[in-house]
Amino acid sequence: MKANIFKGSGVALITPMDKYGNVNFKELERLVDFHLKNETDAIIVCGTTGESATLSDEEKSEIIKLVVNKVNGKIPVVAGTGSNDAKHAIKLSIAAENLGSDGVLVVTPYYNKTSQEGLCNYYKLIAESVSLPVILYNVPSRTGMTIAPETYLRLSKIKNIVAAKEASGDISHIAEVISLCGEELAVYSGNDDQVLPVLSLGGIGVISVFANIFPKVVHDITNLFFSEEIEKSRELFFKYFKIMNLLFCDINPIPVKSALSILGFESGECRPPLFPLSKENYEKIRLELSELGLHETPGQ
Repeated sequence: MKANIFKGSGVALITPMDKYGNVNFKELERLVDFHLKNETDAIIVCGTTGESATLSDEEKSEIIKLVVNKVNGKIPVVAGTGSNDAKHAIKLSIAAENLGSDGVLVVTPYYNKTSQEGLCNYYKLIAESVSLPVILYNVPSRTGMTIAPETYLRLSKIKNIVAAKEASGDISHIAEVISLCGEELAVYSGNDDQVLPVLSLGGIGVISVFANIFPKVVHDITNLFFSEEIEKSRELFFKYFKIMNLLFCDINPIPVKSALSILGFESGECRPPLFPLSKENYEKIRLELSELGLHETPGQ
């Protein structure tokens, strides 16, 4: 069995912005402290929720460096380094390794979609460029392509390809991947509303948007499940099920950044072309947070 980067709740961390649309590094430090205090099991930076598509390479390096230094080895830090250009993904992955990341999260190529054979070559080139563990990232709703179960099996034979973030939303697909790959490829749920089904199939955790606002809750949901307190895990999951889904009432990460602002974090707005949340959806999130008893920054 391959060693895993983390087990449990990994937060897909937002990138806070100031009023000018620049990365708010002071607030980023505050967010990292929040997650360390609330038992997040790993921090994933510069992913989809971190607005990687609109971050420059220089900004990505600064973010990774700050988070790695702030965490100081307490929990793993994983950097999103995927691209639709293998050469660029290799450059980003090498930079992440040099900056001290514990692993890389690599999304499938987007726009210029490739074949399953092309996918195998893409990931092989990236994995061979670093010694870090690699997490594959399958999110067809954004990329327009899916990693087939048989392709997962082939990729699991590569020594440092250790896991997959599965955001296909297809439980049958995920079940087939776990059945084929067994202990050679760990699986994380990429969707908060499917964390319990994925864990029940043998998944080892979640890379979570919801954990941005409720890190301790997501840690507890997974930890209770692993401790075989399934009913308690299930009750906690359903208590927060509505807000989990409200965080996807618009394009991620628009709603979660609004939720964080409601709770007192200076998350800022998303960079264009993402547009601020509607007043109607903002109010829905605010009311649900209030129903859950949150009127100020949680954990503070």
